[in-house]
Amino acid sequence: MNAINLADYSQTLGKQAKVASALMARAKTATKNRALQALAALLRANVDSLQMDNAKDLERARAAGLAAPMVDRLRLTPKVIETCAQGCEQLAAMPDLIGEILGMKQQPSGIRVGQMRVPIGVFGMIFESRPNVTIEAASLSIKSGNACILRGGSEAIESNKALARLVQQALTESGLPADAVQLVQTTDREVVGQLITMPQYVDVIIPRGGKGLIERISRRRQGASDQTPGRQLPHLRGRPV
Repeated sequence: MNAINLADYSQTLGKQAKVASALMARAKTATKNRALQALAALLRANVDSLQMDNAKDLERARAAGLAAPMVDRLRLTPKVIETCAQGCEQLAAMPDLIGEILGMKQQPSGIRVGQMRVPIGVFGMIFESRPNVTIEAASLSIKSGNACILRGGSEAIESNKALARLVQQALTESGLPADAVQLVQTTDREVVGQLITMPQYVDVIIPRGGKGLIERISRRRQGASDQTPGRQLPHLRGRPV
């Protein structure tokens, strides 16, 4: 993809996520839980094919001279896949907090005021290495009634694509929009630069990874804000992992 195509591609991801987020915000708890349970079943049914795609990433990583500990982080073993499936089921069993009202207080005027938990809308997550993060982020997005755009590390692109296909299949089978979870299909880092300059579509950026990744996203966000003053796209600066 050239620079123009990357911009168009990023805009398409954003528009599709925004439309999907409105549908996810209205989704019933039972429907979201059904999608999570379907995803767990699909993960267990596709262990062999997931490992085949994962093997491509492992082979490329070894050929590139990636250190052994880093290669290990890429592995989608049956145990890792089962842990992902169990995580989906655990989320499905948890109460749905969306719509919960907190701190309701009676005002002197007689009006009662409180806070309601609502979905964020669309979040973008940039992460490294571990492909299981694709499932963790997707499942949390589904449970919370959000849409998300995921950009994983280039070293795990084939594994992430395979996992994202299962997520979208589970969403479709459950009557939810497939675009509620989208994986960036290119390894070009410029897409990250595009995502952090689209506040009209993406409500928050979440960098998940090492200190270097978090600082890099923070710098790019600041640079984008300097070039395009106006509404700034917030990001959650998490603790390095």
